[in-house]
Amino acid sequence: MPEPQLILFDCDGTLMDSHHHIIAVMQQAFAEHGLREPSLDAVAPVVGLSLAQAVRQLLADESPVMCNDVVQTYRHLYRTLPAQYGLFDGVIETLTALRERGYWLGVVTGKSQAGLLQVLDTFDLAGHFLVLRTADHCPSKPHPAMVEECMREMGVQAAQTSVVGDALLDMQMAEASGVRALGVSFGVADAKALRAAGARAVVDDFCDLLAHFPHLRSGQACSTIRI
Repeated sequence: MPEPQLILFDCDGTLMDSHHHIIAVMQQAFAEHGLREPSLDAVAPVVGLSLAQAVRQLLADESPVMCNDVVQTYRHLYRTLPAQYGLFDGVIETLTALRERGYWLGVVTGKSQAGLLQVLDTFDLAGHFLVLRTADHCPSKPHPAMVEECMREMGVQAAQTSVVGDALLDMQMAEASGVRALGVSFGVADAKALRAAGARAVVDDFCDLLAHFPHLRSGQACSTIRI
């Protein structure tokens, strides 16, 4: 039997076309506190960080109290505003095919646990993933803890693990944990930057990932999320 193979996906910008929604919510959260709204170019590089860290980076000159207030407002707005996001084309079909090929799948994201579970419920994705790690459980990317905890929980080594993401933070996290990194070009970073950050390959469509994960001779299926 071949060794199990684990694929860990980022969420925003990789599975989900949500950056425009994140930026709009962040801008509104700032406006509600009388702060100058951050530009798209300012918000894009912090997508993927934990929310608290992203806000602290954007509000470096503000007090911790103000930063915390903006975080709480962002969370409220994200939960209550109409969802302006969806899955990228081919996500469900590709995840299904990867599971059928014998791969174990997981998510490593800067979202909160509640935010990730909302996404999984909204798009009926929960059954695809065996292991999840969020900013509620681990230090923010690019710290390797999310990947290392997933590997430990699933009983696999770095050589059996891949990370798929759209941001430089994802590539840096993969490098820090010693696993293979694959980039997607339809998120925040372009293909050249992703390769420079350590991506072994970069795909332009989600379904193109299948070319990098051939059939395993024997897979072990499971449909239970582990948090």
